[in-house]
Amino acid sequence: MDCTNKLKIVYGDVTFGIHGEGFDYIFSYMRGGLESLVKDGKEWLYRSPRPTFWRATTDNDRGNGFSVKSGMWLGADLFQKCVGIRITVDGGAIENFLPPQNNGYSNDEYAKEAEISYTYETITVPATTVDVTYHVTADGKIHVNVQYHGGKGLPELPVFGMRFVMPTKADGYVYEGLSGETYPDRMAGGIPGVYEVDGLPVTPYLVPQECGMHMETEWVTVYRSKTLDNSSENVKKSGLTFTSGEKRFGFACIPYTAEELENATHHEELPAARRTVLTICGAVRGVGGIDSWGSDVEEDYRIDAEKDIAYEFTIE
Repeated sequence: MDCTNKLKIVYGDVTFGIHGEGFDYIFSYMRGGLESLVKDGKEWLYRSPRPTFWRATTDNDRGNGFSVKSGMWLGADLFQKCVGIRITVDGGAIENFLPPQNNGYSNDEYAKEAEISYTYETITVPATTVDVTYHVTADGKIHVNVQYHGGKGLPELPVFGMRFVMPTKADGYVYEGLSGETYPDRMAGGIPGVYEVDGLPVTPYLVPQECGMHMETEWVTVYRSKTLDNSSENVKKSGLTFTSGEKRFGFACIPYTAEELENATHHEELPAARRTVLTICGAVRGVGGIDSWGSDVEEDYRIDAEKDIAYEFTIE
């Protein structure tokens, strides 16, 4: 068989492997997500990417009580269940990917493209679902499609996106989009261009809170030179690029999750910066700023959780 420019497919008992020249991807059935993303020998995932629904509370959120009204999304961000997995290889649905039926596959399975989809169910009341589909082509690109299904009676969302936690703190990132920190209601001062950011800066608010968002982004490349043990000796600097689809995305790239920011009342209470937390967002709530004593975000900059949200991006 001519295996040139094809993916090697491995039907494991608990994982689905996709391998090619310079890349190895492992998708977990048990954990319900992309478990390993290795490019040129370097691992890019510390945890499986999952949908994210929460951003750290801002001063304005505290003032208008938004976090109390939408607090169930914090629980949904922390705890979610994978309720469905679907696999397609070269356009054909794979029904028997679990053991023992998958014993019918050999060690030499190849394809031009493969797709795995996960459905996650939220713990909100009422519950809703999110579909995340990874479509891998022979050149190693991962096309990610994310679909949130709106549910009647759900409170407004703080944010909706995908959170990628990387094993080490990044050296920095480069992106094409608006300059500075921007939000849907704070974009007027942003100038389109290509910008390089050293390190993973966290805005020094008196109380740690949501920060670091960049709206209207065409692409972002994260650069790392450290290995999992945080050493950088003889390690080549490498990058991973996330490119928007038809709809530009917002992103934040900092060393903390929303929950870690939420738990700190002062910056010295934040944990040591060991990881990179990249959030690729399909919807972002505005930050307001009319005052911090009760005025809500303007209606045009809120996220209606009763409506569907869909977006896509490519990892390369």
